[in-house]
Amino acid sequence: MSLSKSSVPAADKRKILVTCALPYANGSIHLGHLLEHIQTDIWVRFQRMRGHETYFVCADDAHGTPIMLKSQELGISPEEMIAAVREEHMADFADFHISYDNYHSTHSDENKAFAEEIYNRLHANGHIKTRTISQLYDPEKGMFLPDRFVKGTCPKCKSEDQNGDSCDNCGETYSPMEVLNPRSVVSGATPVLRDSEHYFFDLPAFGDMLQEWTRSGALQEEMANKLAEWFEQGLKQWDISRDAPYFGFEIPNAPGKYFYVWLDAPIGYMGSFKNLCDKTGIDFDAFWQLDSEAELYHFIGKDIIYFHSLFWPAMLEGAGYRKPTSVYAHGFVTVNGAKMSKSKGTFIKGRTYLEHLNPEYLRYYYAAKLTHRIDDLDLNLEDFAQRVNSDLVGKVVNIASRCASFITKRFDGMLSTNIDNQALADEVMAAGDSIAAHYESRDFARGMREIMALADKVNEYIAIKEPWQLVKDETKQQEVQDICSLGINMFRTLMIYLKPVLPVLADSTATFLNDELIWEGHKTLLTDHKINKFKALLQRVDMDKVNAMTDASKDNLSVTSEEAETKKDKKADKKKSKKSEPVKELTGEPLIDDPISPEIQFDDFAKIDLRIAKIVNAEHVEKADKLLRLTLSLDDQEGGETRQVFAGIKSAYQPEDLIGKLTVMVANLAPRKMRFGMSEGMVLAAGPGGKDLWILNPDDGAQPGMRVK
Repeated sequence: MSLSKSSVPAADKRKILVTCALPYANGSIHLGHLLEHIQTDIWVRFQRMRGHETYFVCADDAHGTPIMLKSQELGISPEEMIAAVREEHMADFADFHISYDNYHSTHSDENKAFAEEIYNRLHANGHIKTRTISQLYDPEKGMFLPDRFVKGTCPKCKSEDQNGDSCDNCGETYSPMEVLNPRSVVSGATPVLRDSEHYFFDLPAFGDMLQEWTRSGALQEEMANKLAEWFEQGLKQWDISRDAPYFGFEIPNAPGKYFYVWLDAPIGYMGSFKNLCDKTGIDFDAFWQLDSEAELYHFIGKDIIYFHSLFWPAMLEGAGYRKPTSVYAHGFVTVNGAKMSKSKGTFIKGRTYLEHLNPEYLRYYYAAKLTHRIDDLDLNLEDFAQRVNSDLVGKVVNIASRCASFITKRFDGMLSTNIDNQALADEVMAAGDSIAAHYESRDFARGMREIMALADKVNEYIAIKEPWQLVKDETKQQEVQDICSLGINMFRTLMIYLKPVLPVLADSTATFLNDELIWEGHKTLLTDHKINKFKALLQRVDMDKVNAMTDASKDNLSVTSEEAETKKDKKADKKKSKKSEPVKELTGEPLIDDPISPEIQFDDFAKIDLRIAKIVNAEHVEKADKLLRLTLSLDDQEGGETRQVFAGIKSAYQPEDLIGKLTVMVANLAPRKMRFGMSEGMVLAAGPGGKDLWILNPDDGAQPGMRVK
């Protein structure tokens, strides 16, 4: 665990326990899981930076029929399988920088003890009921069948091969006993009805308490409204038992009966924390007893609201434990607008991502889109690359790269004692309170927008001051040091704000600045302070690597053969149509040959970021008839930001004639993968084409990086 230095008074220091929902121990972690774990980790890291006593625990959900059946399929024991999966999950989370204090398993001594204790207390208090029910039974496998292990024909729309509890075609929900032509997913046998005594938790007895608690502010408004619908329908007793064979904990004094996986899964939060307490000496009771003043937060997906906001608080209340301070739900993840589904395989595994891309790219992208609402989040891969490149590389890290070389080369790495623009410094430092409020309320997207708006102001300040020009005048050296020192300080402040999201980049920044990035540091500036030599802190997202990642997950993201054929037909039709079009004869009058496009609004034009760029290299592209490969510099210093652009100007220019020229480029155009490499922008040229092309050249005095307005 890591408790950062802080000036928080002891009276204001909070005791906080945070959990994520438990991943099921029969599959790999994918990008849908990671939304929740990254969201929670950002919130936890923020609380630690503020100096609060914060603990973060999780575990694998290791019980249930699917675990039992999959281990049989693999020919190993359930214990062996869940141990191997837990190691895989822990490695994935660690590599995404999820800072758990403890990652345990629900198949543990601690969890067994708490499950039995809570059950015994509920039983003693009269909250456990028994009755005989009829269930579908697989006569070949010798086991009762959970809903999802029955398939058959929907009783409403008659669609075949539907799940035993709901129909994907019409959306109807029903009982497995209502399914037409049912069959066992396990063996293929036709199920039969059998009676069995089951144990039930008397949830309706807690109805009044739950209605009050769900409206107490412990839940998001959307969650509370959804639960109100369930209250209107009437709460029902909850079946908490399953019959042998079953992988889980046996119910006390009930041979052959096992706790349903959802009973002991949330209890796993307690088990994991107890395991941590026993290893470290933390007071468990201070966080879980009725009179606890500690805060308890659960971060979950919207699909398990029912369990965490009704069953779980009722169980805790009935067993004499405290209820959660809050339960926070998030929406689902889609990729390029397509629903992620484990059953259909439309997901990218966390490990597949890690094999191709920096985990902090994903951490930032999720943070930039996460709000306090229960909204679904779309991982659009092109937007992902563009936003990371624009925000982190083009805005934040760009501040350091523009200023650092002047400080290290000209001033022996020493930051100035003078503040060149106190108003800008005050504005950036004062933003800490509102950014902290956004972190606290889990409105990360607003926080990221505010940080990037500040980064824009700092970059604009540097662009106006033009230290690369001033440095040429020996009488302006102090001014250069002051400007670049302020730039470095503003970069430091922004990285303090971003540290919960980008912990590794923050650590690299701390090494560069020779400083510890603590939250309270946003109120101060480094003056007369020596920094280290700047090294590249973050690389741009390479779309080739993004595409390689999706190729590695092609079974998850591939289009159907029908869609592929449709696209192929459309492409052929377009090519045929293009060939059949008559050749347009040019008149030599530009406005006749190429009429003005339809009118747009100013806001449309304002989205385009035009910049002065210097062509530092130009070369032919092998096997390309029209293209030249240009390397464009957006600033005039060594190691500054450059872009590779493929321009169709080969017929008009020789490469050697272009080197050293200034031109105008579209700097915020999304990178585009071409056969010859990645094109990261576009140069502007006039003319009808062929030899009649002229790239735009700004007048003398324009400098690389200047915005064209």
